[in-house]
Amino acid sequence: MKRILAPPIVFVLAFLAVALMACSSLPAPATGANALPKPAVDAPPGMLTSDVVVFAGGCFWGIQGVFQHVKGVTSAVSGYTGGDQKSAVYETVSSGTTGHAESVQITFDPRLISYGQLLQIFFSVHNPTELNYQGPDYGTQYRSTIFPTNAEQADIAKAYIDQLDKAHVFGQAIVTTIEPGRTFYPAESYHQDFLTRNPNDPYIVINDLPKIEELKQVFPTQYRADPVLVAGMQPSSQ
Repeated sequence: MKRILAPPIVFVLAFLAVALMACSSLPAPATGANALPKPAVDAPPGMLTSDVVVFAGGCFWGIQGVFQHVKGVTSAVSGYTGGDQKSAVYETVSSGTTGHAESVQITFDPRLISYGQLLQIFFSVHNPTELNYQGPDYGTQYRSTIFPTNAEQADIAKAYIDQLDKAHVFGQAIVTTIEPGRTFYPAESYHQDFLTRNPNDPYIVINDLPKIEELKQVFPTQYRADPVLVAGMQPSSQ
């Protein structure tokens, strides 16, 4: 992840060129994003009014921004998952040696949107064939990972990955890992709601705003125009 604060114009132009090249090299689903199939296996609605899932798919700015625009999502918080509490600090995680992935803890209402639908959106807005990187960001902290909070979530995620692989949706094998039993640690406050607060940041413009547009176009019934923001309220570790 790159933070850009009023750099010289030459640096900006160079950054834009590199980022655009990185984005243009990403393989799209073999039959187009609109054809990404729904999960054949999904969690039944049940009696729950709230559930939690943790996704990692590159820089958490974009993943958080996407799910903040999804109907039925009541909270989407950027953070770190996979390592220990002591190393859950941005500068340390950025070393790529902590076991953490930049991740987003998503709280949702299963009566309004299912876990399977969230998986479908997740796989539509990042590239799950890139091992330990995502677009211009490299390192294990940018890996594609699902951190299930229960056995059912793990089973459904595995079934959906198998389903997408068998259908050759992405043209390459999915490398998304499923890592149960990991604790989520919220990221620093300056990372929260970053996309909404910094819509003109070059990184956001190139890498993340297209994700929001794709959500709007591909999932119009799930898209909400007004994002649900963190607004200073952090969840407890999950």
